[in-house]
Order: sequence, then structure tokens, then C-alpha cells
Amino acid sequence: MTIRATVTGIGHYLPERVVPNAEFEATLDTSDEWIRERTGIERRHFAAPGQTTSDMGARAALAALAMAGRDASEVDAIIVATSTPDLTFPSAATMIQKAIGMTGGFAFDLQAVCAGFVYALTTANALMLAGQAKRVLVIGSETFSKILDWTDRTTCVLFGDGAGAVLIEAVETEGAASDRGVLATDLHSDGSFKDLLYVDGGISTGAQGMLRMEGKEVFRHAVGKLAQTAETALERAGLSGEDVDWIVPHQANLRIIKATAQKMGVPMDRVVVTVQDHGNTSAASIPLALSVGVERGQIKRGDLLVMEAIGGGLAWGSVVLRW
Repeated sequence: MTIRATVTGIGHYLPERVVPNAEFEATLDTSDEWIRERTGIERRHFAAPGQTTSDMGARAALAALAMAGRDASEVDAIIVATSTPDLTFPSAATMIQKAIGMTGGFAFDLQAVCAGFVYALTTANALMLAGQAKRVLVIGSETFSKILDWTDRTTCVLFGDGAGAVLIEAVETEGAASDRGVLATDLHSDGSFKDLLYVDGGISTGAQGMLRMEGKEVFRHAVGKLAQTAETALERAGLSGEDVDWIVPHQANLRIIKATAQKMGVPMDRVVVTVQDHGNTSAASIPLALSVGVERGQIKRGDLLVMEAIGGGLAWGSVVLRW
């Protein structure tokens, strides 16, 4: 028998404030047309004053638990992928643990920027295979609006806030490629590319800092690395691009999404796209897209999904999962 980390519940939360591209025209040399043409983004959500990463993550977690018909007391662990925790410490995960009424188990944050959810899901899968946990909430939650430079039109129009969560449970299976659950994973990083995407602040500087990005260089690395990691994970699962029902990519830029799908030989009608409504929500991006894809009726039980993401570090990776 083989243990598979299987999704039994999913949920998401988006802040009430919706910010269309036109809102930036009053303060920046930009336009709705310029943003749409270069990114595919039409609008995004921004957190309200005082609304935090853990607030949003808890709402998404409760939605996932409700879908699965589980109580927080039945959860063994919480892993929160985020680059924008409420505080330096304690972790946003422990704050979510309290908010949802979970008094046992363990909780921790994981930081891999936009690749965070892929890293967190891989970590949760490993915990299950090691027998350390049977039920894990994997959450991506971000308030990137708190670290944006509102004078930089190349970055501040790209990002949004939100949260997505999945409840995964350890299920005994036959160990076949037809099993539901995580079938294969693939992770990478290369710190030599740190200066392409980073925040220019932190403990060492005494200031929070703001997001800085070399957009053209990130784009150049993204397409090749995303296609390669997805193909590697599929190969490990004994599958190929022809077997994929849905690519659920990190929602950073529509041009990156299209170029990666083309490189993998997967048509766009088999790609879940939400970037137009959410912008880039970093570690929340993939679970948000998963949740919306389920809501739309796109993703159905038994579908083969490939999730792939790249972010600051550079860090990138993929997960092959049967829904």
C-alpha cells in the first residue's frame, strides 16, 4: 500500500476592496490598457487597514474544513506559505491555529515567496509519508499591498492580497498513477539570482523595505524553469503532458502562463487562469486558482493537475496531483 496526500477540502478568501487598473491612472504614468497588454491583470484585491495575513488565512482554512466536513480538532498540522507574516514571530500559522480553534498538533510558516505553496504542499506530503501527520492544512496567504512601492509602476500594479487553503489527508492507495493525491513533486532554488526579485529591508536593515524586481530577467528565467520542473515532476509520476487535465500555474503574468503552457504543449483551454481578477498574490496564487477552478466547475474529481510556480530566491518547483 502507498500513502497519498489527498485533497479533501479547499477554500479561499479575498478582501472586500477591489482595485481596478484605472485606479492607478491618477497617481502613476500608466493605464488600464498598458497593464492589461503586458500582464493580463484587470483588477486585484487589497486588504483593509488592520487586516492581516493570518486573518485571511484563517478564513480560507475554515472554508476548506467546512468543505471536508472536518473540525479543527481533527487537524494534525498547519503549514502557512507566506512572505508577509503579521509579525517577525510568532508564525502566522500559530495565529491561524488559535483563530480556528485548533489546540493540538503543530503549526509553522514556510517562506519561498511565490513558490511557497508548492514548497508547503511538498513538505506536507513528506510529513505524511514519514508518518508525522495524517491531516494537514496547507495555506497560502499574502498581504503584498503592505510591501509595495506605490511610485514604481512596474511593480505596484502587479500584486494583490488574498488567501487559499487545502486540507490534505493521508489515504492508503494501490500506488498507481491513477491514485488520487500527490503523485510527484520537484523543487529547486538558486540564490545567485537573489537580486532579480527581493525586498530591500528586513532585520538587518532596521526597516520593512519594499519589493524590487527586474521584470524582464524574471520573465526570462520563469518560462524555461517552470516548463522544466513541470515536465520533471510528470516524468517522476510516470506521466506526460498529454495526461494533464489542468495546469494550475502561479498567477503572475498572463504572458508567462501562455508561454509556459505552449512550451509544455498544453493548450490554454486546459489552463486555470485567474490572474485577471487577482493579480499576483504570491504564495496564495495557486490555492486561490485551485479554489476558483473548483467553484467554476473546471476541476473535477479524478482530474490530473500540474501546479508550478517560481518566485524570489530564485525558488521554483511543481507538484503533480490527481484531484
